[in-house]
Order: sequence, then C-alpha cells, then structure tokens
Amino acid sequence: MTAAPSPFCTPCEVLDTAALDLAQLAHACQKPTTWVVQHVRDEVLHIDGSSGAGAAEWRFSSRTLLRARRIAHLEQAFDADPQLAALAADLMEEVRQLRQLLRQHGGNPR
Repeated sequence: MTAAPSPFCTPCEVLDTAALDLAQLAHACQKPTTWVVQHVRDEVLHIDGSSGAGAAEWRFSSRTLLRARRIAHLEQAFDADPQLAALAADLMEEVRQLRQLLRQHGGNPR
C-alpha cells in the first residue's frame, strides 16, 4: 500500500511566470474555476501582473499553482476558512525560506 502524495512537497516542473490559465489552474487544484475566481477576488490567490482584466485572460505562475494546491488541501483537510488556509500557506513558505537561508549559512535545519 503506497501513501498518497503530499500537496506540500510535490515534485513539479518549473513553469513560466504566466504559464497557466484559469481553467488549467482550477484543474491542477481539482477545483472548479469558480473556486479560483473567488480566491482571486478574496486576494488569497494572485494573478500574474501582465494578465488582462477579464478572468478569461488571467494567467498564473507555478508559484501560484503551488500556493493554490496548498490552500485547497488545507481547506479540505481541516475545513479551514480560505483566509486561514492562506495564512497557513504563507507561514509554510516562510519556514521553507528561513530553513533555506539557514542551510546557506551553515546551519542544520530539519
């Protein structure tokens, strides 16, 4: 029996800053496009700065894809409010960055 892959540490291909459209991001998160639109409106997810004004023109980076997948998982697994899930995703990313800095400076993070 194999364990289900974690949405927090999934191998991925690095994509351009504006690689995914709305439907692709929603599909990758296994959510409807309305979920993505609502999270953009709530400022939990961010569109690429070069995207057009309409949702059909929105583009998302691979970084947003990872964030969206984390948030979707946290919402589902813990019945978390989108804002709380976003805060948890922010904290997880900050811990990752701090551990990376510590490694660069000779520390030994877990």
